Amino acid sequence: MNRSLARRTLLIGCAGLSYPALAQAEKAVESTPAHAIAAASTTAQPATEIIVVGTPAESEPIAGSFAVVTEDDLRRSRVLNVNDALRQVPGVFARDEEGAGMRPNIGIRGLNPIRSTKVLLLEDGVPLGYAPYGDNAAYYHPPIQRFIGVEVLKGAAQVRFGPQTIGGVVNYITPDVPEEFTASGTVAAGNRDMLMLDGQVGGKLLGGGVIVHVNHNQTDGNRDNQALRFTDFFVKGAWELGPDHGLTIKLSRFREDSQVTYSGLTRGEFAADPRGNAFVNDDFQTERLNATLAHRWDLGENLTLRTTGYYHYFTRDWWRQSSNSGQRPNDASDPACGGVANLLTTCGNEGRLRDYDTYGVETRLSVDHTLLGFGGETEIGVRYHEERQRRRQLNGDTPTARAPGTGVNAGVRENNERDTTAFSAFIQSRFDFGALSITPGVRAEFIDLTRRNLPIDVLASGRPSGTITAVTSGNESLNEVLPGIGATWALAENITLYGGVHRGFAPPRVEDIITAAGGSVDLGPELSWNYEIGVRGEITRGINADATLFVMDFENQIVAQSVAGGIGTTLTSAGETLHRGGEFALIASSRDAGWTESEIDVFARLSVTWVADAKFNSTRIATAPCFDGAAAGTQVATGSGPAACGVARNVEGNRLPYSPEWLISGALGVEHKGFTGQLEVVSQSSIFADDVNLIPVTPDGQRGLIEGWTQVNAAVSYGPPQGKWEVFTTVRNLFDRLYIVDRARGILPGQPFTIQAGVTLRY
Repeated sequence: MNRSLARRTLLIGCAGLSYPALAQAEKAVESTPAHAIAAASTTAQPATEIIVVGTPAESEPIAGSFAVVTEDDLRRSRVLNVNDALRQVPGVFARDEEGAGMRPNIGIRGLNPIRSTKVLLLEDGVPLGYAPYGDNAAYYHPPIQRFIGVEVLKGAAQVRFGPQTIGGVVNYITPDVPEEFTASGTVAAGNRDMLMLDGQVGGKLLGGGVIVHVNHNQTDGNRDNQALRFTDFFVKGAWELGPDHGLTIKLSRFREDSQVTYSGLTRGEFAADPRGNAFVNDDFQTERLNATLAHRWDLGENLTLRTTGYYHYFTRDWWRQSSNSGQRPNDASDPACGGVANLLTTCGNEGRLRDYDTYGVETRLSVDHTLLGFGGETEIGVRYHEERQRRRQLNGDTPTARAPGTGVNAGVRENNERDTTAFSAFIQSRFDFGALSITPGVRAEFIDLTRRNLPIDVLASGRPSGTITAVTSGNESLNEVLPGIGATWALAENITLYGGVHRGFAPPRVEDIITAAGGSVDLGPELSWNYEIGVRGEITRGINADATLFVMDFENQIVAQSVAGGIGTTLTSAGETLHRGGEFALIASSRDAGWTESEIDVFARLSVTWVADAKFNSTRIATAPCFDGAAAGTQVATGSGPAACGVARNVEGNRLPYSPEWLISGALGVEHKGFTGQLEVVSQSSIFADDVNLIPVTPDGQRGLIEGWTQVNAAVSYGPPQGKWEVFTTVRNLFDRLYIVDRARGILPGQPFTIQAGVTLRY
């Protein structure tokens, strides 16, 4: 079946499935008395935006695992960034990078977290990434202060979203528009030049309501010679347009102006100064503009159509002298540079310049089966999505250059456009049979990818400044059908058994499937079969738990050819891999349990992730490096026994890189008459930084074991109940433990002792 025919067939199928429901809805509306319709208009309206997990009532039927970090969780923890929030969720590995969470690295169930490429990030159900199909790397993230909650959805329910359907969905929830005028402002400051200014105002406007949120954050982060600065402006308006229609508009602008390098430290540099950074002239500039329009149409009592249109513009200019710890400096071969001694004077730099335009429209029809005479519900959705990338690399002659130079390695090194057009559709239904519910679903993705390499300028000398002197282009298409089925069984009034299986899918980046010359690369999408079974509910009054066992069986997982090379390296198919493990979450409240009076609440939470297996499950050839003067043939110890350095070997059975076996996050706290105090412990087991599972650290710091670590955090606050002010203090890494979080581009240190204190005023 050709692609256009497949699209038409899928559309006709969805339309056919929805037609009986639409016909029944029309009859229901026609037969409803006018006074009943008028009465309905005075009641609470359903959400206009896309629901991912939703309220407890909406989430209970989900045939899979999910977790919600609530507004109370965020307040009690006084989180500084998104990593602090996501570490509270079982199954999620949120790895730190620069110390501000602005380039998050999120992995789920043992998947490599680098740049969150294997996770689908959403804001109110809409893709948050600037290129989720063609370049799903997170170089941008809104401040956590913009949101009132975070949802994580795993399991078969993922077929409602895409394109990534493997590890899970992370959805950030923006606040509802207030019905009455409210205003608040927060000022907080701390060590490492930390400053946070946050303000919000909202209320009724033009028959609806508007909320405006402004946030400025700055910090020096985890290393020296960094200055991370970003400002976020967000506006949300919501209106009910009569009894049947709702409209939500969101506008935002994010701007970052930071001094931050891309490269990590070598082994020697880390030993001499673990938080050092020699690249004082590196500069990172981004801007993101967003507009989202969401419309809800209540076609009847049990039928709702939600349509969302969105547009993102993202630009990133990163001028840096080094892309990894093996480049000291980047242009060492340039005679004007001559070596590291001239790093701050005559050595050149690279400008990695990116521009993205992303837009799309998605519509979802929700049908309550009571309309059709039986229990359950159905959701049908279609989406059209476009991405336009413009990528350039300009090499300058000096550390502060902002234009291509004329040196040996200077000039325009890359100039291309990468476009993606995607059409997707899904249908998922839940059928209730008493205590048992079965939820089958299927998603289809049709993706076109195009790469055009444009001519590269010629220098005044007549020598080409790059390798491409003529236009070349290539095009590839991917079509995938992704089925899934889940089920829930009410074992008792408050205990639910759930499970499911679904097809996992993630498309390759444009650059990984189409070469610079326009040719094809034999690199297909990531594909897996994912299984889970779990039980959730109230163990006893005031204590809730959720336990899950999972398996992700990949027939093809995509990894970097040189795992130590970072996200910018060429990717390759790792073949079969296997992830198996379990998750456990527990939440307890003495107030809910009735153990303490209503003014006192002793609360606790625990999140445990166990990835028993995350391994290469088929033949894969890798080479152990030679280092420390060792000659070829010298034995180098690895995690699974000795390996000959410089000799290829099969790493089947080895642990996948950046997959900790254990992740633990727990907190214990108390609330009493406006006072809140919480002590938190976060722990991560050791991880390998490469496929050889090397234990000794190579001189460049990019390969070798990363030791496990444990960190203690604390947060306290006080404000009179229902009062107009609140003071707070939050501490991260209370005992200032030094640990390593990453080796992909060299050694990156983890969060140092960090303290922030502030005050919030409300009106």
